[in-house]
Amino acid sequence: MKTPVAQLHGGQEGGGIPLAGGGADSNFEELYRRYLDGLLTNDHQLCRATFLRWLEATPDLPPIYEGLVRRSLYEVGELWEQGKISVAKEHLATAISESLLNLTYPRLFAQPRVDRAAVVTCVANEYHQIGGKMVADIFELHGWRGYFLGANTPVEDVISLIAEKRLNVVALSAASELNLGRLFGATQEIRAAFPSIPILVGGQAFRCGGREQVETISGVRYLATLDELEAWITEASGHG
Repeated sequence: MKTPVAQLHGGQEGGGIPLAGGGADSNFEELYRRYLDGLLTNDHQLCRATFLRWLEATPDLPPIYEGLVRRSLYEVGELWEQGKISVAKEHLATAISESLLNLTYPRLFAQPRVDRAAVVTCVANEYHQIGGKMVADIFELHGWRGYFLGANTPVEDVISLIAEKRLNVVALSAASELNLGRLFGATQEIRAAFPSIPILVGGQAFRCGGREQVETISGVRYLATLDELEAWITEASGHG
């Protein structure tokens, strides 16, 4: 019998998780497929077991965030856009993945702290917050304090927090293309209030463009991946 992934993509069911000697890439790809199957069937237990296997197999957190969570949720989102799964299944998949990120926290907060802080938020009317949460986690992984404001945050509240806290950067996220205008507007308002603070932007909303427009604003940088974010943090921390 085909797995949910095979059913949705018209492929064939894969085998079990390869044993030692099968190659690291094939191991991770099989774990990814199992995780995606768990998301599509809303099987929290399967997803948790697979997430823990991946966590045990790699010393680094960014590959888990990028190669397992981000990749799978992008694929789930594409299936929803194609009408192959319901919005309810898409929301459940997101909720499962977001809850499993907590499993990384003992490793995440074990890192030495540095005297730097970032505020990370989703723009107003954006309710997909897991991308922003992962960005805040990456800052924490590098010893920064990551103030994560979550979904649907009015820009005036972001500006108030910037004024209150000693922050080194602002990061804005948008998953829906419909919110690119709001992100652009929020970026302009933050820049007007704080002429020199760096502003990072990203999210799935940029997959069809928008980078050129937002980067016309002084001091704004679009980052496409968590690897690019890590490179920026390293440079900003003075270690690059």
